[in-house]
Amino acid sequence: MHLSLVIPAYNEALRIGTTLEQARGYLARQDYDSEIIVVDDGSRDDTAAVVGAFDGVKLARLDNNLGKGAAVRRGMLQEATGDYRFYYDADASTPIEEVEACWPRFADGADIVIGSRAHTASRIEIRQAWYREHMGRVYNVILRGMGLSPFLDTQCGFKGFTARAAATCFPRQMLDGFSFDAELLYIASMHGLRVDEIPVRWLNSPKSRVNPLTDSTRMFLDLLRVRTNAAAGRYS
Repeated sequence: MHLSLVIPAYNEALRIGTTLEQARGYLARQDYDSEIIVVDDGSRDDTAAVVGAFDGVKLARLDNNLGKGAAVRRGMLQEATGDYRFYYDADASTPIEEVEACWPRFADGADIVIGSRAHTASRIEIRQAWYREHMGRVYNVILRGMGLSPFLDTQCGFKGFTARAAATCFPRQMLDGFSFDAELLYIASMHGLRVDEIPVRWLNSPKSRVNPLTDSTRMFLDLLRVRTNAAAGRYS
């Protein structure tokens, strides 16, 4: 299997169908083998039924809502079989065609390729609300100040890993919430993996699940946990 596309989903019945149609159509036109895996993170709506209507799409289900990080980890470690493994947001804010820009980076030796909305060459066609953009910038400043990340954008939901990089990072991942992206990239840096940050096309979905008040506090506390875990040698 060349490519595994892992899509975490929580109560995404209204959006996941369109995303799967686009992804399946694109991948069917490629000259490599691929698979699409949706990890239902304990949804209470009809997400599983919508996904189940798509032939060839694999559905994995978590019994309870554990968080995006837990859903991605399940998909990348236990379900995906590809030589290259991407995780991808259920709202398809980054069009699936952006996968094409990753292959030259992998061919050049990158272990991980991440989309960056903050890259000067990115095309932001539908922007986030101003306060969400501001929250993202503040979060990035905190990451840099804590020495956890040199990247412009850790939170874009479009990241590709070689199978080897996935096997290095995901067993060591401990966070289940929205800061799991930053944790993974920190783990990658600790293990000497090459991470390339590339520009992407981005069309923001207005139905973001990140709460600027409650989740920003949780995300900051999670970064403290990353620092504590690192000091304790838990990412070794």
